[in-house]
Amino acid sequence: MSAPRAVVKENGPAVGPTFDHRDFDVAALVDAKAGRRISLCLPARDEEPTVGPIVERVRQRLVERHPLVDEILVVDDASSDATARTAADAGARVVVGEGRGKGEALWTAVANAAGDLLVFCDADVRDFDPRFVVGLVGPLLQHDGLAFVKAFYERPTDGGPRGGGRVTELMARPLIAALFPELSAIVQPLAGEFAAPRAVLESVPFVEGYGVDLGLLVDVSRAYGVDAIAQVDLGVRVHRNRPLDDLGPMATVVLLTALQRAGIDAPGAVELEAPGAAPVTVRFGERPARR
Repeated sequence: MSAPRAVVKENGPAVGPTFDHRDFDVAALVDAKAGRRISLCLPARDEEPTVGPIVERVRQRLVERHPLVDEILVVDDASSDATARTAADAGARVVVGEGRGKGEALWTAVANAAGDLLVFCDADVRDFDPRFVVGLVGPLLQHDGLAFVKAFYERPTDGGPRGGGRVTELMARPLIAALFPELSAIVQPLAGEFAAPRAVLESVPFVEGYGVDLGLLVDVSRAYGVDAIAQVDLGVRVHRNRPLDDLGPMATVVLLTALQRAGIDAPGAVELEAPGAAPVTVRFGERPARR
């Protein structure tokens, strides 16, 4: 395994080491588990076409062939399609969420997962490969002192080798640079792929909607230090791109989360209006730490 490459910030503390998924051998990680249990958690809403193949690939490669993953947990966040049945048929344990958004689904996963180490991946990835799980859990198993591992990857539709999505580049990263510069080296702060020890995730609150990823980064860095946050390059990742109409509410809750975590007075709800469409109310809410 190659040595981790530190991401160094000139005028502030360094984010922790950066890895590549190819740094980790799955057989070596199985040996490094040392009795620890690993849960793969997939929050999913209307992901019937992709959730089944994801569960099946992980079950075949990382449960049956190499006993790295002990549990595949799908949190069905009020799907209107056959997401839950498809996931269960593929071999996952399914928990029904409350339909209150991504952050609530992640918080529910922490409450229900059996693992000592929890790995989270999005359920809409079309080219899902078990290397995603290997890359995320590898740093936690083979490097002491890490509290959080965040993914970054190439998104072919974004026109750049390591660009994030539109909300990432136009909202999240500028906000981080302005309000949380100690985290500005995080390549894709809104990436849905991350891993952490259960104890870490139980110690922080979860923003209910799409602000959850930014909230976790800020809260974990404050509780455990920015140098306890590692990043891992997962290679290429292809998933469903959301239409522009969906991005306004997502960007708004990211903004509200950033303002709240920065201690800046912000409204608890914002009403977005667009010509010819009904207003959309975006609310900030969060679920408390579990311990």
